[in-house]
Amino acid sequence: MSTTKREMHLNLFLVPAGHHEGAWRHPDTDVNQLLQFEHFQRIAQKAEQAKFDSLFMADRYSTSKRAVAYGALTGLEPLTLLTALSVVTKRIGLIATVSTSFNEPFNVARRFATIDHLSSGRAGWNIITSGTDEEARNFNYEQIPGHAERYERAQEFVEVATRLWDSWEEDALILDQAAGAYADSSKVHELNHKGEHFSVRGPLNVSRSPQGRPVLVQAGSSEDGRHFASTVADAIFTAQQTLADAQAFYSDVKARIRQSGRNPEHVIILPGICPIIGETEAEAKEKEAKLHELTNPKYSLLQLSNRIGFDLTSYPLDGPMPDIPENDLSRGHQSRAQLIIELAHNENLTLRQLLLRLAGGRGHRTIAGTAKQVADELEVWFKEGAADGFNIMPQLMNGGLDDFIDYVVPELQRRGLFRTEYTGRTLREHYGLPYPQSSFAAQPQYQ
Repeated sequence: MSTTKREMHLNLFLVPAGHHEGAWRHPDTDVNQLLQFEHFQRIAQKAEQAKFDSLFMADRYSTSKRAVAYGALTGLEPLTLLTALSVVTKRIGLIATVSTSFNEPFNVARRFATIDHLSSGRAGWNIITSGTDEEARNFNYEQIPGHAERYERAQEFVEVATRLWDSWEEDALILDQAAGAYADSSKVHELNHKGEHFSVRGPLNVSRSPQGRPVLVQAGSSEDGRHFASTVADAIFTAQQTLADAQAFYSDVKARIRQSGRNPEHVIILPGICPIIGETEAEAKEKEAKLHELTNPKYSLLQLSNRIGFDLTSYPLDGPMPDIPENDLSRGHQSRAQLIIELAHNENLTLRQLLLRLAGGRGHRTIAGTAKQVADELEVWFKEGAADGFNIMPQLMNGGLDDFIDYVVPELQRRGLFRTEYTGRTLREHYGLPYPQSSFAAQPQYQ
């Protein structure tokens, strides 16, 4: 067990307007800036000044023609944007979402190795399998492959990508200009991988990057997702509504990590938290109510139907969530669909009430309160075996992020729960993760 003082990790889940569905309509949001680089640069630099571990961007590979009428669904491609942000930041980590269902290991490994070099070791990959037929139809599929099949592909995908990052050993580069020797070819390795889904020779045409490999992040909470995360992830993003549920998830996944032969201390678990902060709790709840007023039930219901994989648009808003046969649930976002259905049934919510509960964070925990109340809840989750830190998801980015940085972060720092300065330069160092050795380094070579 490490004797180093335990501090929480904070990521900023970066979206242009904020995580609340009504954030784009809020008067503090300048909708003309939502696709402008300067907007993202300001957010990234604020988060870095506050000593956040990283920026994180989610991604989706489709949009709905009906839904774009009501919500700001268009978005920039994460890896491209975070590469640009690496130029205007120096220390904060940069985690981009890329799907294993619609890419190839060599391209993805090369892109992440490149951004790790360009950012001096700040790259992270949020690994998703994607989960909707709408996305699949943009990539030559009629429907998304089954849940288990997607995770089987993802497992092999990550294995190949990891071997590609490892294909250059640590000391493979010689860089002797006088002798004309660039690299030691005995320390650059072909994979010759032939598997169920991929055939890749290698080696990667980018030398080993500052972190050895980017930090690997995973967000699935289904049975397949938990198994996958326990075997490959350095960090796990999750959505939990209650302390008890978060503790159960934390305990289960840490046990799986141990069973897979890995050190549970080297995998951090980060639930999403969606705060709205006021000088008083009443003020915070008033802010949240004003955001709720900006939602459109038609849009919200379309989004919910897509997320759980069941069309709810014909059901009355003031009626209960209908019983949905398990076979009709999403083939993709299984754990989130189950969380939403349990939330509706456990709290006896009407569809309208459920839509408002989900408006601020799509199933992540929402908190409207004072800075002290928010810090209190984060501290309890952190100290009581529910989290190693948090994915901070401001419901309103313009103003809401400032409130968290100006009031909650100093409160956490006063309690000794969060850093006051960066002590490392790479994302691995921020997370307290060991440097990964090349899997080829200890193997005998045959020329």
